[in-house]
Amino acid sequence: MESATPRTVGFRNAREGHVKQNHYGRLGAVLSADLINLPEMSAASVQSLLEEHEIRRPAVVDADVDGFRDWRDQLARVFGSTDATEQCSAVNDLLVAATIRPWVTTHDGLQPHLHFVPDSADVISRVKAVTAGGLAFVLCWEGGARLGRCLRPECSRAYVDTSRNGRRRYCTARCGNTEAVMRHRSRQPGGKRQRPFP
Repeated sequence: MESATPRTVGFRNAREGHVKQNHYGRLGAVLSADLINLPEMSAASVQSLLEEHEIRRPAVVDADVDGFRDWRDQLARVFGSTDATEQCSAVNDLLVAATIRPWVTTHDGLQPHLHFVPDSADVISRVKAVTAGGLAFVLCWEGGARLGRCLRPECSRAYVDTSRNGRRRYCTARCGNTEAVMRHRSRQPGGKRQRPFP
């Protein structure tokens, strides 16, 4: 993982009933969703996001922005799909585009651990590897339904469902509550589907 301190994330294989450990996993998938949801695509906003996700050497310059924008658009194909074949195809396309090459490293005095690109790779190559690898792990170990889109019509943000039962349908509890209130109001006599708050 490109984090300053690699974190271990568990994934349960539904068929085998055991937990596998991997440093990419959800962390890369969550970075994917956050990159898709980024309201402004600029060098400063992307760098801030990468710092938030503890990506090492996160410096982003203006010349990188188009590359991140294109990658964000490719990542977006994976989220919210209900067709497993299409989702697998989208993730495979990401893996090819990211030119992933497993690499064992001991950077910063850490124990040997796996990266998907060499330490010397540029920031966009490292982000591509982390996000493509993370989405692949979630898809294979937890299922594509975990990579969702908010069902509130006014939202549609990408999210990674980290709930125990995997039944999340909204990006946040706020969106879920908003939608519940709107449904309730629409069932009232003369009710209309209105936003309960700005």
